[in-house]
Amino acid sequence: MLRWTVTFLIIAIIAGILGFTGIAAGAAEIAKIIFYIFVVLLVVSFLFGRRSGV
Repeated sequence: MLRWTVTFLIIAIIAGILGFTGIAAGAAEIAKIIFYIFVVLLVVSFLFGRRSGV
């Protein structure tokens, strides 16, 4: 999932350099949303992913 975030971030940077501000803003928003989902899932996996000493 982090790979998708980086992909959309690179698309946003390239689109911004080329002057496509609408596409850049959209790609940046998608990258931001995917990153936040990744962080939430990471925290949840750290909290609930640990197994007891069985």
